Amino acid sequence: MLRNKTYNRRKLIIIFSVVMAILLSLAVRLVYLMVFCSEYYGQKAEDLHERERDIKAARGKIVDATGTVLATNRTVCTISVIHSQLKEPERVIAALSKELGMDEEAVRKRVEKVSSIERIKSNVDKETGDRIRAYALDGVKVDEDYKRYYPFGALASKVLGFTGGDNQGIIGLEVIYEDYLKGSNGKILTLTDARGVEIKNAGERRQEPVDGNDLHISLDYNIQMYCEQAAKKVMEAKSADRVSVIVMNPQNGEIMAMVNVPEFDLNHPFELVSEDSVSQENKQDLLNQMWRNPCISDTYEPGSVFKIITASSALEEGVVSLNDQFFCPGYKLVEDRRIHCHKRVGHGSEDFTHGIMNSCNPVFIELGQRLGVDNFYKYFQQFGLLSRTGIDLPGEAATIMHAKKNVGPVELATVSFGQSFQITPIQLATTVSSLINGGNRITPHFGVSVKDGQGELVKTLEYPLQEGIVSSETSKTMRSVLEKVVSEGSGNKAFIEGFSIGGKTATSQTLPRSANKYISSFLGFAPAEDPQVLALAIINNPQGIYYGGTIAAPVVKEIFSNILPYLGIEKEP
Repeated sequence: MLRNKTYNRRKLIIIFSVVMAILLSLAVRLVYLMVFCSEYYGQKAEDLHERERDIKAARGKIVDATGTVLATNRTVCTISVIHSQLKEPERVIAALSKELGMDEEAVRKRVEKVSSIERIKSNVDKETGDRIRAYALDGVKVDEDYKRYYPFGALASKVLGFTGGDNQGIIGLEVIYEDYLKGSNGKILTLTDARGVEIKNAGERRQEPVDGNDLHISLDYNIQMYCEQAAKKVMEAKSADRVSVIVMNPQNGEIMAMVNVPEFDLNHPFELVSEDSVSQENKQDLLNQMWRNPCISDTYEPGSVFKIITASSALEEGVVSLNDQFFCPGYKLVEDRRIHCHKRVGHGSEDFTHGIMNSCNPVFIELGQRLGVDNFYKYFQQFGLLSRTGIDLPGEAATIMHAKKNVGPVELATVSFGQSFQITPIQLATTVSSLINGGNRITPHFGVSVKDGQGELVKTLEYPLQEGIVSSETSKTMRSVLEKVVSEGSGNKAFIEGFSIGGKTATSQTLPRSANKYISSFLGFAPAEDPQVLALAIINNPQGIYYGGTIAAPVVKEIFSNILPYLGIEKEP
């Protein structure tokens, strides 16, 4: 009996101790939550009774070199309903259907959905939003938002790019400079009861948005317009597939214009330029092609414009001088292949200067042979051809070049006059700019500076510069020779009386060569003795006459006729 009492007493003590330990731990936990975590859980409790709506930040503008706004915002509205606050649902359904032009059943489905807040429609124009607000319907919210707007529609579409439904950049400068342009959204916080009904007279808290900064770029609206007009004109005249034009400052890499016609409407970027009906499956592929920027994303055989690089390499290496004599019978034998000059009867005897003026293939084949594979590739590397330019646009393609070990005599010959490899137009324009500006490898770019909404400077954008890729003497010689190409040689259709212009023509074939499709191009710069502007025009698959000197050189002439006086480049006395 005594043993049982002792056992029961011990059991009670154990149970009591366990209960006390549990109670003590709960008390400690309670004190911890109430004292040390009170702020955190107080905020959580408050959040349970606050409804949150975004206040969209205005995206920064994109502004050109003249101060013209190329990308801005329009105020639009987002229409939503709060189910718990609706007092006249049928009236709400009728009003929203009418004003938004939506099917009544679609509106009803959203209005009757039990949720804290239900979006009816976004990107509603402000006038419609104001009319809906004037109904003063309980439970209907009209929040102002921003939609990207491009005042000039298709102008520089593949450069500027556009934004998506969330107002984030998708392509072009809009995506590259997203972090500067996007801003930070604010919030409207409304106090509600446990059922989600807003408490009258409780007011609301606002966290104000921070607008994005403005991007100032080197692109010039007027020059872009001149170039687009010239590109459209030749595309229509020659029934070409597309025409690309780049205009840049060869001294610092600032791009004044970049044209890729046909362009597309930035305010309706998901509408195909072509009117042909297509399946939904193919539409995205066609859109991607429409948005693609050939100046930076497509490679091509540069043809004879590349002879500028070959000539610069040979001069820099000291394997040729201007007075060296050559003979062109209309072809040159390389191993067992007869590689023709464009002038099948040949140029006969000519010095190096006239070899460039005549764009004579045999002369450049010999230069390639004098250089040799190792030296040629050394200059490719030195000039920056084997790297991307670093332009501030997405999707830049790399040069497609033979591996050095695979270059035999025939490959060396064809590369020397611009065939059997591919580069981008921007790479060609950048490399030639660097060879004629005194020998400084520039970085092509659009971005100049970032400013806030009040015009105060936030950041000056800077880009790499590599000095001394060729000597100043080689650069001077090339400028002089290329001026003769325009004034006396194959580029004479780019000549403008009173202006000193240098340049080079090119005509190349697309692959497969059996298709007989050509690319005509011309690169020009002015003034020849101190280049301030460089232009490259490329015409893809022109019909009829396709020689670069015949159809591409006049395009650059037309552009220069308009923009040289505009840039303050005066005629020589």
